[in-house]
Amino acid sequence: MKNFFWWCAGADDTILEKCSKSEHTKYAGVGATVFFTGVLASISGGYALYTVFDSAVMAVAFGLLWGMVIFNLDRFIVSTIRKEGRFWKELLMVTPRILLALVLAVVISKPLELKIFDKEIQAILKEKQAELAIQHKALVGKQFAEVDSVKSEITAIRAEIEAKIKERNKLYELVAAESDGTGGTGKVGKGPIYEEKKRQYDKVDEELKLLQASAADRILVKEKRIADLMKNQDKVVAEGQASFENYDGLMARIDALNKLPWLPVFFITLLFICLETAPIFTKLITNKGPYDDILKGVEHERTTQEMQRVAERQKQFDLKQTIAEAKFAARQEFEIEAKREEEKLKSDAHLDTVRESAAVWKHRKLADINRSPNTAAEILNDGEENGYYKW
Repeated sequence: MKNFFWWCAGADDTILEKCSKSEHTKYAGVGATVFFTGVLASISGGYALYTVFDSAVMAVAFGLLWGMVIFNLDRFIVSTIRKEGRFWKELLMVTPRILLALVLAVVISKPLELKIFDKEIQAILKEKQAELAIQHKALVGKQFAEVDSVKSEITAIRAEIEAKIKERNKLYELVAAESDGTGGTGKVGKGPIYEEKKRQYDKVDEELKLLQASAADRILVKEKRIADLMKNQDKVVAEGQASFENYDGLMARIDALNKLPWLPVFFITLLFICLETAPIFTKLITNKGPYDDILKGVEHERTTQEMQRVAERQKQFDLKQTIAEAKFAARQEFEIEAKREEEKLKSDAHLDTVRESAAVWKHRKLADINRSPNTAAEILNDGEENGYYKW
């Protein structure tokens, strides 16, 4: 277990074996902090994915992967801190690592905060679902505003029928009063006035019957239209309600968490920040120990050896480069000398050719002079051009 925690801290166990027990305990503590931070990150990441996909298998797989990523980052951060005995310089060096640790702490703490405050978050989500349902229903009502206009048309048709019925009943009362002498002319019986009022009554009564017949068909069509619109409206409202019931995803939960009082949430986040930065500050505030001195010496020795090997390889390379340049210069000098010798040979050969040609010309001209002494001048001037002889 001790060696495992040393490995978690990124320490060299061969060096630690040479150190005191205090160094063993210090690096075992640092490694344990790094290990348990990775475990918490694994739990947090797994729960976060479970709230999104509702799958235990995927949550476990992602949780393990996320925990290993965080563990590896923490191990890298801790293992790269070098103690030199100067606190502020070391603090400045680890500042980027501390900022990264803060980001990781917030990322790790958020899913666990969602789980801790799950009941309060559920209450806020239900309120939000009810609010969204009301807003959606009002929006759907605007989309199906035709229902109100159709109902108004039906009300207008019925009001027209009521008006016609009142008109008919009023004419009926006038006809009855004229017949029994209680109104109109005051004479009992069916006289000319009665017949005139009776014709008016019959006309309005016939209009009422026609209006009622046509109104019944129109009202039936409009009521069917209302029924279809209401059916579609109920369907849209039900679909919206179903979607709002699933309004409990990760973003919705985080939004609900932000509406809770900030102090409890802040303290939980602060707790994870302390856990995440604990390995860094543990190494930062501890004194420089034997492990750091031995490690610095080993690294310096290895660096020196590597620099020597690099220098030797550079010397070998320079030697090869010098030899190659010397070979190239010798080859170039040889080619120049060969070219010079070739030009000399060509020049000597040309000179010999010219001498041989002159001897042949001389021999031929002497033969011509001996054969014709009187024409020597003509022969000598043969081919003369610009004061020179052509050979």
